[in-house]
Amino acid sequence: MNEMDEITVMLVEDHLLVRQGTRDLLDKEPDLRVVAEAGDGIEAVQLAQEHQPDVILMDISLPRMNGLEATRRIKGICPTTAVLVLTAYDDEEYVIAFLKVGAAGYLMKDVSVQDLVVAVRAVHAGETVLHPAVAAKAVHRVAQEVVVIPKAESVESMQPTGLQLEILRMASQWMTNQEIARMLSISSYEVRANLNQLFQQLGVGSRIEAVLYALRKGWLPRR
Repeated sequence: MNEMDEITVMLVEDHLLVRQGTRDLLDKEPDLRVVAEAGDGIEAVQLAQEHQPDVILMDISLPRMNGLEATRRIKGICPTTAVLVLTAYDDEEYVIAFLKVGAAGYLMKDVSVQDLVVAVRAVHAGETVLHPAVAAKAVHRVAQEVVVIPKAESVESMQPTGLQLEILRMASQWMTNQEIARMLSISSYEVRANLNQLFQQLGVGSRIEAVLYALRKGWLPRR
């Protein structure tokens, strides 16, 4: 992704002041544009289908429908949208539950403005935004269970290339695109291009979903 490409964002937060404050902060960034705001889970699903945003900032505790169920439904209708959870809950069970329904990241609400902006750009680029230790533990626990990942029937017979498998293997160790590029002696652009091709072929929106699918299919060893 070019650094100045526009990233469309939707905010899902039931507290109006928090939502407005978040919008004001994101709108200051030249490459971020908030295209919709939802105050409850049902509205979030409706607006996601209407606007097809690149990234959704999702709270957990919402009226009418909680953030987990809203994320599950949104990923069913907008599989390439990256959902970044922004919450006050740090329970590992929440992290795992959101990974299972396709969230691309999980952050606490005390995150700095700059870290939030970096995270939005990162999940849009296919990165996973979780603490490495939590991510590694959570993803392999999720992989032991039945994981529902949006996909087309045609992907069942798909086989990634050797390079794509190696990138996925490194991605499963929570290496960044830059770290993968250095290890493979290729450019970060090539890493992103291969990941984006995988995302399109699998019908997913983040590397966490791609890694989970690869683990389920046996393309990567389970720890």
